[in-house]
Amino acid sequence: MRAALWFLVLFGIAVAVAVFAGNNDATVTLYWVPYRVDLSLNFVILALVFSFALVYAAIRTAALLFALPEQAQRWRALQKERAINAELFNAQSHFLAGRYIRSRKSALSALSLDKSREHSHPKATDLVGNEPQLRALAHVMAAQSAHALQDKAARDAHLKQALENQSQRASLDTREGTQLLAASWALDDRDASTALKWLAQLPSGAARRTLALRLKLKAAQLGNSSSEALETTRLLAKHHAFSKDVAPSLIKSLVLKRMDDARDAAQIQATWRALDASDRLQPDLAIHAASKLNVMGGQLQQVTDWLLPAWTALVGSEIGLSAIDSARCAELIKTLEAILAAQDMAWLARIEQAQLANPRDARLQYLAGIACKSHQLWGKAQQQLSQAAPQLKDTNLKRRAWCALAELAEQRGDAVAAGSAWKNAAQI
Repeated sequence: MRAALWFLVLFGIAVAVAVFAGNNDATVTLYWVPYRVDLSLNFVILALVFSFALVYAAIRTAALLFALPEQAQRWRALQKERAINAELFNAQSHFLAGRYIRSRKSALSALSLDKSREHSHPKATDLVGNEPQLRALAHVMAAQSAHALQDKAARDAHLKQALENQSQRASLDTREGTQLLAASWALDDRDASTALKWLAQLPSGAARRTLALRLKLKAAQLGNSSSEALETTRLLAKHHAFSKDVAPSLIKSLVLKRMDDARDAAQIQATWRALDASDRLQPDLAIHAASKLNVMGGQLQQVTDWLLPAWTALVGSEIGLSAIDSARCAELIKTLEAILAAQDMAWLARIEQAQLANPRDARLQYLAGIACKSHQLWGKAQQQLSQAAPQLKDTNLKRRAWCALAELAEQRGDAVAAGSAWKNAAQI
């Protein structure tokens, strides 16, 4: 179709020229005293067109002739760039194959070629355009190989030069990647503070990438910064960096670690307020938080408020207290004993209701016995503790059950039963 259109255009031009020049009798007269020259108008037009074409061709030829040195310089610079790219490819291939010495040698060869190009062709940067980025990548490859060879001095030197050689013309991704590599190397050296400094230099967008957040999480865990590790883990979970099973367990472990790092009741309360509503309903977290608050002298009413949703969820399930591990169950029972010591009748009713719903659970029997004992219900306490003591598997709970039975026996004046109970407690 395009050829047909060109043919029509040329045909139209030919027709127009034939119509104009075929019957054109006009002349052009030139006076040069004492001469007079008469020229055909068609000839004058052809002469002008030919002269213009000749002058244009001469100008273009001169321009190409004067551009030959620059083209030769550009060709030599491109040849050097190809050689540098080849050395960088070799360095990357050797690094992936675990040949770190060869990788560093190839990277240093690329830097040597770049240096020779800079001395022989000072304008090579203007001709090629990506020279700073190539030089930075060569330094990065040399630094990676030096890090693998445990040569920290050479690694740091190449890292510094890689960052210094990156100008505005170099790719921003190259600089961000170099900083991420530096943070990763600092983590390999077990230097969490240096890793966090490198990550802090990243732009806000790059700092929220999954790779940067993973490095930040490792640095926070290495530096025992549980609060920062927890915040970073939540961001990673939002980015779907973990599986559905891993993310909740990891968040739970970090929350427990942050609670363990608390030094007073105020820090425990701040940690609890920072939790999501779904996290507060988890029995493990609620029991541990309530236990820590109770140990640190917090208000029993607040301990009760934290513990009640977890208790309701536990006793409402089919497996009851078996849903939590033995250590967490021990914390729950110890915390409830402190609450029962304050003679909270509401908790006595809750424990009795739970024990009636699951009469085979020795731990609930123990709690019911302790609740009755704290409210001076001696007979029911004696009955519940007598049934629970032989069945308890936790040695600490069993010892405390026998001690409570001994105290009840002493209170009613039964020295024989008290001595037997004390003996059973001592033998555990």
